[in-house]
Amino acid sequence: MTSERRKAGLAIFGLGRAGRIHLANILSLRKAHLRYIVEENLQHGQAVAREYMVNDDVKVISSKDADQVFNDSNVDGIVICTPTDLHENLVRRGLKSDKAVFCEKPIAGTKENVAACYADAEKYGQPLLCAFNRRFDPSISLMRQRLAEGAIGELQCIKTCSRDAPFPPKEYLRISGGIFHDCGVHDIDAICWTIGEYPVSVFTQAHAFHKEIADLNDVDQVIIVMKFPSGCIASIDLSRHAVYGYDQRMEIFGSNGMLEQQNKVPTSVVCHGVLGACKNPIEASFPQRYREAYELELEHFVNVILGIEKEILVKKEETLQVCRLASACEESYRTGKQIFMSSFENSANP
Repeated sequence: MTSERRKAGLAIFGLGRAGRIHLANILSLRKAHLRYIVEENLQHGQAVAREYMVNDDVKVISSKDADQVFNDSNVDGIVICTPTDLHENLVRRGLKSDKAVFCEKPIAGTKENVAACYADAEKYGQPLLCAFNRRFDPSISLMRQRLAEGAIGELQCIKTCSRDAPFPPKEYLRISGGIFHDCGVHDIDAICWTIGEYPVSVFTQAHAFHKEIADLNDVDQVIIVMKFPSGCIASIDLSRHAVYGYDQRMEIFGSNGMLEQQNKVPTSVVCHGVLGACKNPIEASFPQRYREAYELELEHFVNVILGIEKEILVKKEETLQVCRLASACEESYRTGKQIFMSSFENSANP
């Protein structure tokens, strides 16, 4: 096998907010060879390719010509960053074409369709990665490791705070799937993955402070409480907009101490003067805060394609559990009731 063939041939679908991040990471990853950029707006795709100085051998094509990707044996995997309503079809076409699939969440719109995508992955023997990127964040990974090592004794409470910045564009809010499935899923997954269990019940309070979000029948401030079989209680604080930056924190409390992940700042410089001390604001938004996580999750995907790593770290049942929990949290807000997962999972709810 030549050194060139040892690279994973990739195609990327969609060049929106997440697509640009993944495009840059593909181009910088020596184990990957970008072969296609697929973008609904061909002119936009060509402009972004020029901006990122993509090599001339990379084909920039429109969505209607996507068959080129699925029929090309030199493409080992596809990276899906399109609007969410297009995810399922691309996932299933990719798997059926014997391509590994990396997909931004959600993989599909319902738990049944998510399960069908994973069934295809098993049928065609290809890896399917739902991109819960916080699992690859070094700080969260270290907190999980220290908790497992018993650093803080018996686990009693875990809290996350996730406040977005800047305020999302209206165009994005319309297709986001709502705050529970767009934002809440990340905190739900991070908490459950970190502590190694799933809650028995959830309860949510929420409100829409922004009219444009209320008009979408969505909310922008959410508090979720989850109770786990071990007795641990979790709380999630979500907001669509923090004026001071992208606020991302986690705290884990136990019988012998506490683990804390604080906000990142661009530099550690603090200026002291007669009026006090000042330092840099926290990271501006998600591309800056989770830069390493985005890089590491893509490298993990490529490593699985190349056989360097044996299996995808985000499993089918984990993705389905997070999907169910996000739906249960939204149902709790809509009904004003505590939701017990044993009965919710046996109901007709998605």
